Formats: sequence, C-alpha cells, structure tokens
Amino acid sequence: MKGSKYITVWLPYSVSILYVILFIYAATSKLWDFRQFKIQLGQSPVLTAYADWVAWLVPLTEYILAFLLLWETTRPKALYATLGLMTMFTTYIILVLNFSDYVPCSCGGVLEDLGWTEHIIFNLFFILMAFLAILTMGTKPTSIPSRS
Repeated sequence: MKGSKYITVWLPYSVSILYVILFIYAATSKLWDFRQFKIQLGQSPVLTAYADWVAWLVPLTEYILAFLLLWETTRPKALYATLGLMTMFTTYIILVLNFSDYVPCSCGGVLEDLGWTEHIIFNLFFILMAFLAILTMGTKPTSIPSRS
C-alpha cells in the first residue's frame, strides 16, 4: 500500500516538473525570437488570421500552466489543461501535415530541430505522461509523504 501512495504522489509531481521545464523552455524560446515565431505563425494555413494574438497567447498559456503545475492545489486542473494543450498542439501538427502544402515550424529552441515524426512522438510521450499523472492522481490532491 505504501508503494502505491508514493506513485499517486510522485508520478503527478514528476510529470508536472517535466512539463514546467518544457513549458518554460518553449515559452522563453518563442519570446526570445518573438519576431520569427510570429512570422511562422502567420505562415500557418490555419492560424494566419489569428497570428498576432496567438503569438502572445501560446507563451503566456505555457507560463501560466508551468506556474499552476508547481502547486498541489492547482496541479490537478493544470494537468487537465496541459493534457488538452498538448493534444491540441499534436492535433494541429497532424492536420497541417496531412492537409497543407507548406508546414511552418513555430517551435523554439531544440524542438525546432526535430523532424515532424519525432515531434509527434515527443508530443505523444508527453500526452501519455499527463494522462498517467491524471489517472494516478486520484480525486484529491495529496501531499508528498515523508520517508518515515
């Protein structure tokens, strides 16, 4: 029983920390080269009309979710939002790859160097991690148990 308590606490916590690192890195790299990020969004077949506000909304959302994932009380809802966001990103990539002639990459940093297959695998891994964290979390946030 004690082992399952550790899993229900540590898995959501660990996944949350991974997402915090991912979101802070991704948002910062987008803002670091904001002009290029906005241009790439403008070249998107789906987001062209919304590129101006999406360019601000995406990094802001990533920062907010990173902050919310750090706190036990907001972690459950933040994990659901994170799962939704990553699912939307992945769905967008798949749709653009299948239905567009031109596919701009508006990812930042090292993620920009991934091929599309690797990017989808990367996203699916994070979606799976969020899903597992939500499943193991249960309905009530719990604090990290002591070693005693």
